Amino acid sequence: MPVRRAARWLAGLSVALAALGVANAAHAQDKKIRIGVIFDLTGPLAGGGSELQYTGVKIMLDHYAKTGVEGYKVEAVYADAQSKPDIAINEAVRLLEQEKVDMVMGFFSSAQCVPVSARVEQMKKFMWITTCISSGVFDGKNYKYVFRPQAAGNQYGMMTTDFIAQYSMSKFGKEPKDLRVAIIHEDGAYGVDVSKGNEAGAKKAGFNIVLKEGYSATAPDLSALVTKLKRAKPDVIFHTGYNPDITLLFRQAREQGLKFGAIVGHGAGYGVYEKLKEGLGADANYLFNTDPISIWLANQKNMDPKLPPVIKMVGEEFDRLKPGVPIRSAHVGIGAANAYVFLDDVLPRAIKKYGGVDPDALRKAALDTDIPEGGTMLGYGVKFYGEGEQYAGQNARSFPVVLQYIDDKSYVVWPKSQMQRETELPLPAGTTYSYK
Repeated sequence: MPVRRAARWLAGLSVALAALGVANAAHAQDKKIRIGVIFDLTGPLAGGGSELQYTGVKIMLDHYAKTGVEGYKVEAVYADAQSKPDIAINEAVRLLEQEKVDMVMGFFSSAQCVPVSARVEQMKKFMWITTCISSGVFDGKNYKYVFRPQAAGNQYGMMTTDFIAQYSMSKFGKEPKDLRVAIIHEDGAYGVDVSKGNEAGAKKAGFNIVLKEGYSATAPDLSALVTKLKRAKPDVIFHTGYNPDITLLFRQAREQGLKFGAIVGHGAGYGVYEKLKEGLGADANYLFNTDPISIWLANQKNMDPKLPPVIKMVGEEFDRLKPGVPIRSAHVGIGAANAYVFLDDVLPRAIKKYGGVDPDALRKAALDTDIPEGGTMLGYGVKFYGEGEQYAGQNARSFPVVLQYIDDKSYVVWPKSQMQRETELPLPAGTTYSYK
């Protein structure tokens, strides 16, 4: 009998331990972070860069779905904002309330970012902005749960005017005060914000601003704007737009015989070279774009050594998804790089130091982020402005660069610390819009 009782006891213990093991395994499997990802996969913004940003973010999330982070599974739930701010808001709320995601990530359009960030902050949920650039997202808002590693719109506008100011005399043969500049922009939050940076930078440089005007990105006709540009006779046009409005502007400029020395773009539509080439043909040559540096152009010698293999992985996966694309778009790299900062730096700290993935753990982990220059795939560092500061939640260490498309390649031409080649200014004689 004692032997039988002992056997029964051991058998019972085995069953109990097995059940405990199953429970522990189930608990381990339950440890996951669900990330809601919102981009424009349809509508005009999709082809203007949003779908490429989505691709970059998805490449990174797919990678971490395989590896996990500190014992947590990474699960992404995707939504299409359809190029409409109201749908972006509704999708963010749906993902947080119905899909029970732990946070939201992504967002291409500043017109969406501004209202969505306000709604997510009101809900006290965590939001990680990979893409949109409007300074208005953070200016004076004192948000606690919204963070953006991406450069801000006013930085774009100031960077390009500084670039032109440095070459005013050597390339245009004019003192800055004699250089005629026009500032045109789509009239949403993105365009308005960049144009403010352009205006502030132009005034700082002493440029002669001959025209400043906004327009609707969905306008079917921009001929009146082209007429104003012809009358103003700018040496340089600073333009912030999406696509197809960029293509429409250039087509009507060609039809009306508009001439200028240079046109400098600011992200969005100017960051999608294949669309520019498709719409403009040879006239895409010598255009400028302003964006965080393409991860494939960044100086890897000054970069954290763990990053080049990640850049290689992103590039290979993009080539597999989009074979034959002549230039790997900076949009893809921006999405991937800014998603990586969250997955590699913020999320592990939230789990290890702050005990999980609730909004407050993620917020505290983000505020602890302290990445030096060269510590991201985009070359810049990451340190967020804190509570009580004017731009609380914005990365204080981010910066864009000016790139120029030459012979189906893109080159960094400003600032000098990142420069890959000398810029071509003004437009060469014989090109469609050259005023030479």
